[in-house]
Amino acid sequence: MRFERISPITDEPASSAPAMTVGEVRAIAAKAALAFPVWAAVGPNGRRAVLNKAAAALEARKEEFVKAMMGEIGATAGWAMFNLMLATSMTREAAALTTQISGEVIPSDKPGCLAMALREPVGVILGIAPWNAPIILGVRAIVTALACGNAVILKASEICPRTHELIIEAFVEAGFPEGVVNVVTNAPKDAADIVGALIDHPAVKRINFTGSTAVGRLIATRCAQQLKPCLLELGGKAPLIVLEDADLDEAVKAAAFGAFMNQGQICMSTERIIVIESVAPDFIKRFAAKAKSMATGDPREGKAPLGAVVDKKTVSHVNALIDDAIAKGAQMIAGGKADSVLMPATVMDGVTSAMKIYREESFGPVVAVIRAKDEAEAIRLANDSEYGLSAAVFTRDTVRGLRVARQVRSGMCHVNGPTVHDEAQMPFGGVGASGYGRFGGKAGIDQFTELRWITVETLPGHFPI
Repeated sequence: MRFERISPITDEPASSAPAMTVGEVRAIAAKAALAFPVWAAVGPNGRRAVLNKAAAALEARKEEFVKAMMGEIGATAGWAMFNLMLATSMTREAAALTTQISGEVIPSDKPGCLAMALREPVGVILGIAPWNAPIILGVRAIVTALACGNAVILKASEICPRTHELIIEAFVEAGFPEGVVNVVTNAPKDAADIVGALIDHPAVKRINFTGSTAVGRLIATRCAQQLKPCLLELGGKAPLIVLEDADLDEAVKAAAFGAFMNQGQICMSTERIIVIESVAPDFIKRFAAKAKSMATGDPREGKAPLGAVVDKKTVSHVNALIDDAIAKGAQMIAGGKADSVLMPATVMDGVTSAMKIYREESFGPVVAVIRAKDEAEAIRLANDSEYGLSAAVFTRDTVRGLRVARQVRSGMCHVNGPTVHDEAQMPFGGVGASGYGRFGGKAGIDQFTELRWITVETLPGHFPI
């Protein structure tokens, strides 16, 4: 059996993939468990070589990736190529980590005892990736786990199965032993059963999930029942603070990029612009002009910076947020509601805590402007959210910016930079409803290895009994 992904642009099939059954995915997990010791025994430079080949194999599929992302999620070619660039960087960064999986010798109070802390691979890792940045997040779900010597299963998104299949095809071509890299695809109606079966499978030792907070809670609960660690990167409501001494032109550029890149469908997207009242009129005038200049168009034509959102459900959600905000006193200063997946860049000014857009993640091309009387209130507003993934603050005083950044509760905060910022070697993750654990760089090693204490006695033992 197969299932089809319908293009949000054409309403025609964009791809099809196997609608796997619970029995089939259990067999995949068992196969991965058999392959794990083979890969774990490969030395660090051997693993590095295969990962570098995987990076090259990803790059060689550029045209296929662009076609798949454009068809499955309505992405622009630019967004697809950025995805591929960063995913390739992540793969090469993971390759470089293979010789950095280190331990330590710990001084022991016991004479003659050599005490060591060692990091070892754990087994089969399940990575569950979303659709919005599918190459980046699909690759991120598996590369560091592979660098550490684990076998992996990528649970593809039902929204972009072909894009995720392409990742695994590239990795298989690179020369991983049979069964080390695997992909699971399933019909949307079977998602809960498939994910549950994989989490419950005894061969699967750890899980990482990137997606919504609501589903993340379900994943975490299922993992807790099995006493399995999980890494969760969930929703966001990223604030961008504009202080009265900010370079407004730079703040406008960063806010527009953060709010509207990939039509606002990024976990780090700027959802709240918190601007000090004294500079609010000037900032808003410039920002509204910038938003109005950002056209939306059919991504297949490649003529506009904004493409399609992923589905009509997103359109309805964003339209409802706009209606609610206007009904409660907000002003729409750019953009507006849409009746298709080609939504305009929309800016809502005068947003207050009484409005749904103040708290709810929009995950679309709409941003809320909130006014603050001073720095202290701006920090309070930034922290008035259950989410805590990314944040930004703009000021000409770098020391002030660092002071503010350290008071904002988020896993990441950027001074004079956009909320959307990702690099392969950085510790990426959030706090609160945005999840826990970190992807990226050396922080990722901690997530995908087991820390063990091993001792060697070098002197005869002396015991009290």
